[in-house]
Amino acid sequence: MTHPLTPPPKKDPQRRTRVPTLPPASRSRAALGLTAAAAEGRFALQHCTDCGAVQYPPRDACCKCLSVDLHWQDTDPSAKILAETRIHASPDPYFRERLPWRMGSVKLAAGPVAVCHLHGDVGRGEQVKMALKLDKAGQGVLIALPRERTPDMEDDPSLRALTAHPKHRRVLVTDARSPVTLPLVQHLLEAGASTVFIGESEGWRRWPERDRLAALERVEILPLDLTDARSVAELAGEIGGKTDILINNARFIRPGGVLGQDTVFARDEMEVNVLGLMRLAQAFGPAMASRTEDGTNSAAAFVNLLSASALVPDPAFGGFGASQAAARSICQTLRAEFRASGLRVMTVYAGPTDDTWHQPLPPPKVAPKALAHAVIEGLCEGLEDVYCGDVARDMAERWKRDAKVLEREMTGGGT
Repeated sequence: MTHPLTPPPKKDPQRRTRVPTLPPASRSRAALGLTAAAAEGRFALQHCTDCGAVQYPPRDACCKCLSVDLHWQDTDPSAKILAETRIHASPDPYFRERLPWRMGSVKLAAGPVAVCHLHGDVGRGEQVKMALKLDKAGQGVLIALPRERTPDMEDDPSLRALTAHPKHRRVLVTDARSPVTLPLVQHLLEAGASTVFIGESEGWRRWPERDRLAALERVEILPLDLTDARSVAELAGEIGGKTDILINNARFIRPGGVLGQDTVFARDEMEVNVLGLMRLAQAFGPAMASRTEDGTNSAAAFVNLLSASALVPDPAFGGFGASQAAARSICQTLRAEFRASGLRVMTVYAGPTDDTWHQPLPPPKVAPKALAHAVIEGLCEGLEDVYCGDVARDMAERWKRDAKVLEREMTGGGT
C-alpha cells in the first residue's frame, strides 16, 4: 500500500545535495513513438497493417509476418502482472540513488509481454491498467497502475518520479490579472500545493478578484512585470531557489491581421508573450534545473499556456498568432536545454478563451475553470503537450494529419 507523503522538512544546507541524474536515454527511432504518445497521455503501440499483430518493444518490422508497414495506434491498456521483482543493485547512477526499485513483467490484453515499472499498489497476478509516462530523461516508459484509484495513489515514488504533481510543491503563477488565475490557484491548493506565489504587475492598479486571491491561505502576491528584466530578476532572486513549478499564464492579445494591426500592439505581444517567456526562463530556469533532485519538493515543471493558433494562425489575430508560434518554438528549445536536468517543460494549447478579446467569436470557447483543470491534470499526469477544449483538440488532430490542409481551412481556402 502507498504511504501518503508528508510535508518535507526545511532543507539542511550542510547536507549533500543530490546532483540531477537521468535514467538511460538512448532509444531507437522506432521507440520514439512511445515518447510521442506519452507526451500527450496516450497509450499507443505499433500495429501491423498486414497481419494486425501488436508490437512491443517497438521495431522496424513485424514480429509475426516481417511486414514493415507498422503504424502507431491507441491500444487497450488492460494487462495482467505475470511476475515481479525488486532490483537491489544497479550500475546506473539514477537507479542506484533510488534502490530498491520494483519491476515486473505483464501480459497485455493486446498480446505482447512487456517488462515495466510497477506501482506500489499492484502485485503479481493482478489485473492492471498500463500507462505510458515520460521519465526524467524525457523518454516514454511503461508503468502498471491499479485499475481503480487507490488512496494516496499519486504518492507512490515510482509514479511521482514520472509526473510533476503539485502536492507539497511551491508554484509561481505569473499573471494575477489573467481570468484563469483564480481557478488555477484554487485547483493548485486543492491538489496539495504548499505555497502559490502570484506575480502582479502595476500593483497600484486594482482589479475585482485581487481581494479574493489575497484572502486565500498559502497564497502570496508578489510584484512581477514580464516586460521588465529587472523585475523578473528581483523576483527570481527572492523566490527562484524555492520555485518548484512555474506556470506562465501571462499574455498580451489584440485583434487584427498583419496588414491592419498597429505594430505597437504587435511589439507588445512579442514583448510579453515571447520575450517575457525568455526572461522567465533565464531568471528562474537555472535554479529550478539545479533542484530537480531535492526530494519531495524538488523542482518539477516549467509550464507555458499558449493558444492553439501557435500551430496555425487565425488571420483575425495575425500578430498574436505569430507571438504564439514563437513562444512554442522557445518552449521546444527549453525542453532541449532543460533535458539534462530532468526539468519538464509543459505546453498547454487552448482554443478561443471566454474573455473580452474573443467575445465576438461563437462557441465553443474555453472557460477559465476548464483551462485551469487542464493545467493541473497535465501536471498530475506528467504530460508535455496538453490540448484544452474542442477547438484545440480538433486543430491538433488535423494539424498532425495534414498541416497544409488545416492552413487552407483556417485562412478561408476550404469549407
